Amino acid sequence: MELKLAWRLFKRELSQGQLLLIILAITLAVLSVTGLASVSERLQLAINGQASKFIAADRIINSPKKIDPAILAIADEVGLEHVTSMQFNSMVYAGDEFQLVTVRAVGAKYPLKGTIELSAGIAAGLPQANSVWFETRLGGLLGYPNQIEIGNANFSLSNEIIRLPDAGFNPFASSPVVLMRIEDVAKTGVIQPGSRVTYRYQFAGDSTQLAAFEQQAKPLLNTSQRWVDVQSGDSPIADAVKRAERFLLLASLLGIALACAAIGIAAQRYCQRHYDVVAMLKTFGASAKQIRILFGTHLLLVTAVGVVLGLIGGFALDQTITAFLPAEIAAYSPPVMRPILLGLGTGFVSAFMFSAYPLMRLLSIPPLRVLQRQLEGLQLGMWLHLVLSLCAMALLGYLYSQSLPLTLTVVAAVLLLGVLLSVLGFFMIRLGHSVGMKTTNPLQLALAGLRRRAKQNAVQLVGFSSALVLLLTIFALRQDLLNEWQKQLPENAPNYFLINIAPDETNAIADFLKPHVATPPVIYPVVRGRLTAINDEILISSEQQKAGVEGRVGISRELNLTYRDSMPDNNEIVSGRFNQDPFDVSVESGVAERLELELGDRLTYTIDNQSLTVNVASIREVHWETLQPNFFMIFTETALAPFSYTSMSSFHLEESQRSVILSLIKQFPTVSVIDVGAMVKQLRQIIDQVSMSLTLVLVLVLLASALVMIAQTEAGMATRQRELAVLRTFGASGWLLRAATGLEFALLGIIAGILAVIVAEFTLYLLKTQVFELNVYMHWPWWGIAPLCGGLVVASLGLWRCRQLLNKSCSDLLKGH
Repeated sequence: MELKLAWRLFKRELSQGQLLLIILAITLAVLSVTGLASVSERLQLAINGQASKFIAADRIINSPKKIDPAILAIADEVGLEHVTSMQFNSMVYAGDEFQLVTVRAVGAKYPLKGTIELSAGIAAGLPQANSVWFETRLGGLLGYPNQIEIGNANFSLSNEIIRLPDAGFNPFASSPVVLMRIEDVAKTGVIQPGSRVTYRYQFAGDSTQLAAFEQQAKPLLNTSQRWVDVQSGDSPIADAVKRAERFLLLASLLGIALACAAIGIAAQRYCQRHYDVVAMLKTFGASAKQIRILFGTHLLLVTAVGVVLGLIGGFALDQTITAFLPAEIAAYSPPVMRPILLGLGTGFVSAFMFSAYPLMRLLSIPPLRVLQRQLEGLQLGMWLHLVLSLCAMALLGYLYSQSLPLTLTVVAAVLLLGVLLSVLGFFMIRLGHSVGMKTTNPLQLALAGLRRRAKQNAVQLVGFSSALVLLLTIFALRQDLLNEWQKQLPENAPNYFLINIAPDETNAIADFLKPHVATPPVIYPVVRGRLTAINDEILISSEQQKAGVEGRVGISRELNLTYRDSMPDNNEIVSGRFNQDPFDVSVESGVAERLELELGDRLTYTIDNQSLTVNVASIREVHWETLQPNFFMIFTETALAPFSYTSMSSFHLEESQRSVILSLIKQFPTVSVIDVGAMVKQLRQIIDQVSMSLTLVLVLVLLASALVMIAQTEAGMATRQRELAVLRTFGASGWLLRAATGLEFALLGIIAGILAVIVAEFTLYLLKTQVFELNVYMHWPWWGIAPLCGGLVVASLGLWRCRQLLNKSCSDLLKGH
């Protein structure tokens, strides 16, 4: 009987449109999660897939010795492709010439991702047996011989390497690369017990295979072995990928939070509309169990419709957006079941958890409400509603992001935002008390309405302000991320680096490049030195520390030092002042933190077997992600003048001017040229993909924000109808009521806009400093734009929703039609 009645009630209210808002809220929540999960996972797979070309694989294990064969067996078991490579340094000889090189000995499947670019075009395989491919600069250093000698074996030089996919970005690399087959290493006799060799094991496969491999293989690695992926820092776009994924997760969580808020508001409105129904059912003898079954079934049917529509909409959203994506992105296929399960979970968890308290109030309505309409049943337990709502949000957030810190951050932010906005909103609305009793004009009538509904309007402010805060936050983060990446890769970003420039070639190089480049290149002198003491305390290496030696740990390698009269463009002073005295030094902030350096500390270096002591005058923050020469330490020219040096530079050259590089190599054979043009092109493609994902997320959050605002305007319609009936009875004109209603909603929107800017600035400060590592600054235009837009948007929504009430006659309003 109860099920039949629930079905009839559901059909009647569905046909009358009374369930539209709650169904729409559930639909949007499920659509956001399902569609956004599919699209964002596709974009993340594409971003990581493109980025994996920088390491020639999806995952890498670096090891100083051969790894446990069980790890390779696991890779075979889960279906991963893999290839083994070796890297070591060796001297090569060509007649009387010799040169230190970096030998890359690779297996037959190399590279698993990306391509090898040769002077003759894209490589179709690997060097033949007894032959090697070489970097262009090696040919110049050895005089372009036909063959070279490595250890006990001779190899022919068959092709020039323009770029290896996993060459990385190290403009200070002093040894040219030689590529050979791993089978040819044994015949050289170079590798002996104790030789320093890096074994590189590269793996490629789909996300499921990689996850299974990581879960089983990672615990088998020892402390000397390193797990590498595109986010490990070896890739030049590691920071970009990490930030993009954080943004997608953050924006998706905020979208879920907004949709859940809309469900909560709609559920409260739904239950309020049924107070009289429950009172009548109890009056006619219905038991508490029957009423629970009736409305529980009703809510289940509403949720089921919203979930089904949301799943269909999410699938349609994914397919629609995929149709407009570039083919290389659309080719990636995200898992199908995870978005569906997330959608189902979101729909049912949010509907029942956010509806629990309103439903409890509905079921507790006393039968006497039939005679006394002001009775509303359960008045306590708001804390339970808050706990259930936060638990639901936390559960959904964690299921989606799999990130406990990010989930807790969002939940804490939502809780703080709600409390702050409720308190501030309530006190600001109460300011209308002194003028709220007069109703001679629209403004005074609007203020009177704000005062009468102070508690309800404070709740509405939470919804309006939350939507505006999230919109401002997502919009600002999107713009800052795009601006940051644009600074990283401007149109004239350097695509060539010159290293090992001799002092007597500096002016000649500058003169050679001057007619071919738009901006004269900056030439940096490079001096090699080792930091040996801080404040006269001798430093030890990390190896010595592991061996039990006590002391202050330094940097266990030589550093590239430079001098400049002014600070580089991509550096910012954190503290102190840039080199003013002859023996000042400016230190990069990360090194300063690691070595626990402070302003005024004395640093002692050993350079060319000589000692140099300088004082820390400033600490700099360096934007390492820019493809520019960067240094840990910057000295004055006076300090480094006694020491020998080479120089380096970078510049931008159009693709059509490649002949200039060939002329430069011939004219300056000892200068090493590093081409990073292909890397810059790939970086731009990845950033374009990220930009698309950021825009998509912004649009979805905008839709969720609009739904919250619509739900909030819907929430107070019953009270507003009674007030309009009274005002009509006392002769208020239609113009006065429309103007007062519009002004009331506009004032709410203005207050919400002001509060939203305050909270958004605070939220952005936390996010930029703790999560995204972006520069913090105030968004001054928001202080005018946000209140104005908030007033216009909320007033428009309010008038649109109240249009039918405002057009009704006094008798219709009194009858409740």
